[in-house]
Amino acid sequence: MNHHNPRTLLKPAMRGVLDRIARANRLPIHLLTPEQARAFYEAGSGVLDIPPHKLKRVEELLIPMRDGQQIAARLYAPALQDEAPDLPVLLYLHGGGFTVGSLNTHDSLCRHLSHLAHCAVLSVDYRLAPQHQFPIAVDDCWDSLVWLHAQAAELGLDPKRIAVGGDSAGGTLSLVTALQARDAGLKLALQLLFYPGCAARSDTPSHKTFAHGFLLESEAIEWFFGHYLGRDEEHEDWRFAPLLASELEGVAPAWFGLAECDPLVDEGVLMADHLRLSGVPVELEIYRGVVHDFIKMGRAIPEALTAHQDAARALRQAFGLAPLA
Repeated sequence: MNHHNPRTLLKPAMRGVLDRIARANRLPIHLLTPEQARAFYEAGSGVLDIPPHKLKRVEELLIPMRDGQQIAARLYAPALQDEAPDLPVLLYLHGGGFTVGSLNTHDSLCRHLSHLAHCAVLSVDYRLAPQHQFPIAVDDCWDSLVWLHAQAAELGLDPKRIAVGGDSAGGTLSLVTALQARDAGLKLALQLLFYPGCAARSDTPSHKTFAHGFLLESEAIEWFFGHYLGRDEEHEDWRFAPLLASELEGVAPAWFGLAECDPLVDEGVLMADHLRLSGVPVELEIYRGVVHDFIKMGRAIPEALTAHQDAARALRQAFGLAPLA
């Protein structure tokens, strides 16, 4: 991607959002403490997002982890348990560079996916860095899947129709969780991946092209990884960089939704190619003229709503449900 001026790729609405963010002149995330960054992300998460869809069933849950701790989770469903037993379910892992983000920052997205795909969504509040460094988030996500599989029937969900998905760091964690599921013989219906991080280092051409002025700044990426990874060699662990996983055969089918003007776009394409070469069914959408995190900007960016529809269609297909009208 060698664009003389990559900003010309941006859709007008996207450029308008980025201009408004620039005019606000806030401190960049890499100059904040993790606590400040979390509060900032939490406060801003609903500004461009669509209003939360009303669902019949929203439950707060606690999931036990291998170290004796419990993490919070939120279950969304379009129908009450007695109305729709055996609903398929998406285990959702939120983005935020392993350092920010929560159940609340991704509440509207999870509600909308549940509504559109007519499935349950279990959103997981895995533990964040730097208080909980790699691989705690990986372990939390795997433990959550194992728990969901075991508890599905009791929750009125179908243990045979489970998908895993997430955005950004949550997409990374989804890829890793899916590989662990394959190794454990736990069959998943789909991996739903919005612009996942996949590479060990930020060295693809898109990292250079979109390093500054496209929301996710190169300094922010380094800041996130600096908090998440305790040692530099952890960059080379496949649980951080799923592109390094040696065997991809037999992992669940994948749907990728990437943003054209995103430092992570190249590694998303590379990951999709690696899966395809390993015989894994892959569907790939690249949304033109938008940046990282665009799926949470549905009030301002039409492509966000298109991506929600496309993701819901992929889920419905994977779950064997009737297609969207």
